[in-house]
Amino acid sequence: MARRRAVLATVLATTVATVLTACGGGGSAPAGPVTSLRVLDYYNNEPDKTVYAQALDACGQQNGVTIEREAVPGSSLIAKVLQQASSKTLPDVLMLDNPDLQQIAATGALNPVSDFGLNADGYAPGIVAASTYDGKLYGLQPITNTIGLFYNKDILAQAGVQPPKTWDELKDAAKKLTSGNRYGIAFTATADYEGTWQFLPFMWTAGGDEKDIATPQTAQALQLWVDLVNSGSASKSVVTWGQADVNEQFMAGNAAMMINGPWQYPVLAKNPALHYDVVPIPGPQAGATPVAPLGGETWTIPRTGNKDRQAKAAKIVECLNTDASQMALATTRSTVPTKSALIQQFVAKQPNMAAFSTAVQTARARTGELGAEWPKAATRIYTAVQKALTGGAAPLAALQQAQSG
Repeated sequence: MARRRAVLATVLATTVATVLTACGGGGSAPAGPVTSLRVLDYYNNEPDKTVYAQALDACGQQNGVTIEREAVPGSSLIAKVLQQASSKTLPDVLMLDNPDLQQIAATGALNPVSDFGLNADGYAPGIVAASTYDGKLYGLQPITNTIGLFYNKDILAQAGVQPPKTWDELKDAAKKLTSGNRYGIAFTATADYEGTWQFLPFMWTAGGDEKDIATPQTAQALQLWVDLVNSGSASKSVVTWGQADVNEQFMAGNAAMMINGPWQYPVLAKNPALHYDVVPIPGPQAGATPVAPLGGETWTIPRTGNKDRQAKAAKIVECLNTDASQMALATTRSTVPTKSALIQQFVAKQPNMAAFSTAVQTARARTGELGAEWPKAATRIYTAVQKALTGGAAPLAALQQAQSG
């Protein structure tokens, strides 16, 4: 999901690379049977903290080891990896937000999972791309998420509006649904990675590309957002609303539709009077295949300098990615299994995940084209979006300035 942290890519690459060159990886544990493994992740809040504690402990028991787990805030994870690399105390198993994997893999801190007989056969293509660096697979991701268009069923029914499938239908629906203090649609256009994350389905489905955002296709997508705000169908506050804020507006009835993800389901459930559903994000024309970004975390095997511990760590990563584990985690966390063969079975059990499960099959990894350079592109995108939505420049001009800036 889009809870992205700003990463100091240059510092990361140079610091970790220097450390690894000097020490040959993490510290080696004493010889002998492997009875415990250290795991680092950022699931430090409930319910994820307990969900992963149980999943990791179960995998540890299955493989005869005790899990010594450390969960840190997401914003602290990369700094923690740097500190552990410098002190030669890298964990045996490391979870990474999937856009961060390529930056870490580029430093040499990770083992290719193929070295331990693991592969991503049968995974959605975008998931494989997210965990691949320089042609090698460095992680396995058991579950993923993306974003869709939520709509208030009662409000749309009262207005005689059908869930939109095209941009023209989206603008028309948002206009008809705007009334009094209620906006037709809400989305996140903040000056951070969340803002970029929410804009990507519009940019990518229109044929835009992060390698060069100053194109007519991306300008067309940005013009859509500008039109929604300038017409009053979306609030000018979208430039400051995070995804949680957007969800609050939708729950309160202040927005008839919103762009958001399935991680909002537990919050939405607190209002049983709210009747809603989710469809894929509309495309520029009928029949356009939606291309959304992939969220979620991938599990990796750091270079610790101990072959036995690394081999055992691979067993934990493998365990987290079994069919049963993917189904359990996806069901518990309102996410989607990454193995395509599991989708039909999953949707049958979780019909509210149908739109997201469909979108995942054609979704893209944010780092799929630019790899470790993705954060720079993400910054250019949200910078242009902010400038256009606040009237600083027309969409194409804002994109040109951000691309060359």
